[in-house]
Amino acid sequence: MDKFIQPQWLNEQSLVLVNGNHFRARQQVVIIDPRKPLDKKLDRLTDVRLVLLSEGQTELPAVLRNHLPNAAEVPVLPLADTDAIAAWAQQWLREQQPPLRGLVLTGGRSQRMQQDKSRLRYHQREQREHAAALLAPLCQDVLISCRPDQAADVPAGLTALPDQFLDLGPMSGLLTAFRHDPNAAWLVVACDLPFLTEATLRHLVQHRHAGRVATAFQSPDNEFPEPLITIWEPRSYPVLLQFLALGYSCPRKALINSDIELLPAPAPQELRNVNTPAERAAAQQELGIR
Repeated sequence: MDKFIQPQWLNEQSLVLVNGNHFRARQQVVIIDPRKPLDKKLDRLTDVRLVLLSEGQTELPAVLRNHLPNAAEVPVLPLADTDAIAAWAQQWLREQQPPLRGLVLTGGRSQRMQQDKSRLRYHQREQREHAAALLAPLCQDVLISCRPDQAADVPAGLTALPDQFLDLGPMSGLLTAFRHDPNAAWLVVACDLPFLTEATLRHLVQHRHAGRVATAFQSPDNEFPEPLITIWEPRSYPVLLQFLALGYSCPRKALINSDIELLPAPAPQELRNVNTPAERAAAQQELGIR
């Protein structure tokens, strides 16, 4: 396979098994078979995660026990027990799940609102602080995506992430986040969602499918995914760049045309954003704000 095509193909895979007799791999599953001695292959066994015993085998051979520094900790299963092997593989995949970081998008111009939406108050504090607080229990950390000219005004206690991709709307924040940490998944939330609760975000995290490009809610207004309350997996980074190269800077278009996990929203009304002074007044009334 061409070395330039290979990364693109591998980006779509969650697990790739290769024949260790001919290729090296970062981690290994070893099959114990007396017809296939291991003594000449020990240099390939650098991170053994599972040992499978073929029929008639009951224990690890001495050569392998002596080679593995953690031999007692490596799980050992019969090669014929396919259910147990499948369960091990599923657990392994869960353990490889990328860490989840939070991102609050605040870099919009707020032209329809006529003032910075991230600084409006619906819940005793500015929306950027409120959204960050919603994300904090669910994420490793939370960053505030903003334009470079906004960075100095981000409140103490919050960490600014100034856009490095400029004038692309929400795509600016997304791509900047992945450039900052391409190995993390990003739980992205817009700053103009005053009805959003931690319970809805927790539902999204609990139903996360890390093997897909993203996990998103279906918009209550149509059948399309809602891109600004979404978990974007690391594999979405090259996908977003590819769409940008084709002239598309719309995250929703990337979701529509990618392999994603699309969930019905448990509380569809929470996905409603507030963009205009009239919508703000209505939201304040519904939230009981005077």
